[in-house]
Amino acid sequence: MKGQTDVALVAQESEVKRLLELDTVPWYKRKNLRKLYLCLIPAVLGVEMTSGYDGSILNGLQAVKPWLDYFDNPGGALLGLITAAFSIGAVVAIPFVPYTNDRIGRKHSITIGSSIIVLGVILQTAAVNIEMFLVSRLILGIGIPFCISGASQLIAELTHPRHTSVINGLFNESWYAGAIIAAGVTLGTFNMPNNWAWRIPSLLQVAPSLLQLMFIWFIPESPRWLVSRDRSDEAFEILVKYHGEGDRESPLVLAEFAEIQTTVRFEMENSKRRWVELLQTPGNRRRVAVAVCVGFFSQWSGNGLVSYYLAKVLATVGISDKRKQNQINLGLTCWNLVTGITGAFLTKKLNRRTQYMTAFVGMTVVFACWTGASAQYANTKNQQAAGAVVGMIFVYYMFYTIMHPLTYVFITEVFPFVHRSKGVGIVQLATRAAASFNQFVNPIGLGALQWKYYIVYVVWLAIETTIIWFLYPETKGPTLEELGRLFEDENPMAKGKMDPDAERGYSEADGKGGTIHLEK
Repeated sequence: MKGQTDVALVAQESEVKRLLELDTVPWYKRKNLRKLYLCLIPAVLGVEMTSGYDGSILNGLQAVKPWLDYFDNPGGALLGLITAAFSIGAVVAIPFVPYTNDRIGRKHSITIGSSIIVLGVILQTAAVNIEMFLVSRLILGIGIPFCISGASQLIAELTHPRHTSVINGLFNESWYAGAIIAAGVTLGTFNMPNNWAWRIPSLLQVAPSLLQLMFIWFIPESPRWLVSRDRSDEAFEILVKYHGEGDRESPLVLAEFAEIQTTVRFEMENSKRRWVELLQTPGNRRRVAVAVCVGFFSQWSGNGLVSYYLAKVLATVGISDKRKQNQINLGLTCWNLVTGITGAFLTKKLNRRTQYMTAFVGMTVVFACWTGASAQYANTKNQQAAGAVVGMIFVYYMFYTIMHPLTYVFITEVFPFVHRSKGVGIVQLATRAAASFNQFVNPIGLGALQWKYYIVYVVWLAIETTIIWFLYPETKGPTLEELGRLFEDENPMAKGKMDPDAERGYSEADGKGGTIHLEK
């Protein structure tokens, strides 16, 4: 494939990659890097816990009698709207998120989003009617894209290049950590005879955002963003401290800084940072197409059925006991966290295309088996078929979580710095739009068609797999700056090359790196 050839060429000519291969000291033996990563866990990696908690709590509350009684047993279109409100709020906010990311930085985008989420949690916990509950979920949705966009880019642009893909993968898998907590909490409050059975789970959704607001002050800003704001000295000091452990003459730090400074300056000088630029070149149009597909496919692959409507899916095979449904929900989310973490570490070993294709081929096959077992139960009420459906749900998610960690790893690699915020925004817009549609339509489809509704997803998964094969590029290997040239020419290295001065890195005397020249 051409994409694989291009990425190999870029990696082959990479000075940073050569130095990284010589830099084998593990992160836990580096004092400064160790402190950074420990602070990243509560400040950044836990951002997706809020989304995971939200998805799981709606699953759990549908089996909590006081919640059903208090809100008059919502179902059908109303239940779909309550569930989709989180994603609808996110869609409303997303157009403003890239501007915030690029103007005030990655760190404080997280701060803004976390503050909005705290407000939403307070309103949700205190809700006295369905309208107030619905508005609170809209506010929660408005806050989450600020957090996710800032966090995914901060990880990609701040962490050591050897660890970026794994940490960004773990960031996305914190979704399941939040889901486990929500499933456990709703199971624990299940037997409470009053409204605290649902108010306690609602209140605890504030925990990740409070941790972010506490720990965000202990981590630095993105060096790439600092360079873009003419604060190169600060950026260099961050790289020295965390990538060089205080060594100002570290060859890796000097090479990284030269590459970051020259590439970011070049991009800033040659872009007005407008949305329309994403449609003006073939390379950018391909990036947009990839981002849209990544977002839609993360929600339109059958996972939305189980993430938000597990109780209804289980009911189609005769599992209607509420406590049993909550137990399966908790077990499934624990399984997903384990397989998701495994998928995050696979990003170090597998090519991106290999990981995607393995996941989507596996999901297609398993979902077809899941559909067949559901049909068998519907016709015969065979309990073995019901058990097979539950087993297939677990196997399906094993393949889904092979792909799931790649979302922000892949998209931060596909987009160059100058458009990275917009790229993440497009992914989130597509994700939330797809989720809103699915959350509204899935309960209606399940109610009307029962197991036959699954056939739609089997066909669509096959289509997704085909699109990925032809559209997705290979991005594993080169640095973020090198990948910025990957889509632009037949020869990906021809678009911009650093002059010899740039390769010498950062000079403390003049604070300048090299420049990029365009070949004629």
